[in-house]
Amino acid sequence: QVQLVESGGGLVQAGGSLRLSCAASGPIFASAGMGWFRQAPGKEREFVATISWSGNLYYADSVKGRFSISRDNAKNTVYLQMNSLKPEDTAVYYCAAARSAYGGVRAGNNVYWGQGTQVTVSS
Repeated sequence: QVQLVESGGGLVQAGGSLRLSCAASGPIFASAGMGWFRQAPGKEREFVATISWSGNLYYADSVKGRFSISRDNAKNTVYLQMNSLKPEDTAVYYCAAARSAYGGVRAGNNVYWGQGTQVTVSS
């Protein structure tokens, strides 16, 4: 059974930084794409960033230049470094991993989900 466990969320002032981690366990393909989504209160879940098994990166326009995604394939862990945080970044952040070999996560389909971690940015 695949499990994705996020950590690193919390409360931070605007302009501050946080680093999220997501550790994957279970029968997950080493070549699976991984990424992050977020869901703010009253809004739909939205894509934030993704990284392929080979290191290709893609970001939502709203976080480009402020967030950085990385992964440690040996540890099956993906990270999201969030800098220059804004109040509008406040959301529950979810880790995602593709269910298929060499699969992607950007569309949010056919993926495993973590339980989410709360990020709150105060103004």
